[in-house]
Amino acid sequence: MAITASDVISLSQARATLSELADQVKAGAEKIITKNGESYVAIIDSQRLDYYHLLERERIHLLLIDEAGRGLADVAAGHVKDARSTLAAIKRRRSANAVG
Repeated sequence: MAITASDVISLSQARATLSELADQVKAGAEKIITKNGESYVAIIDSQRLDYYHLLERERIHLLLIDEAGRGLADVAAGHVKDARSTLAAIKRRRSANAVG
C-alpha cells in the first residue's frame, strides 16, 4: 500500500483529529505522523500490525533454517573443529600472551 501526501499528518493535527484518523486506519489507511517536519510514528490497524509481526517471525524462522542448513553442510564437508580442543588452544594462547 502506497503512502500518499494525505496520509502524512503533523502531530498537532493528529491530536486534533485522532478519532477520525483511527476510523480511516480501521478502514485500511496507514498514517504517518510527523514531528518538527520529520517522520515520527505510524498509525496502522492492529490486525495489520499482528500480520507484520507474524511475517517477521516467519522471516526469522527461515533465516534460522538457512543457518542450520549451512551448519549441517559444514559438518558434512568436515569443516568443523572440536569445541573442547579449540577452547583449550585459545586459553593456551591467551596464557602465553599474558606471560610473554
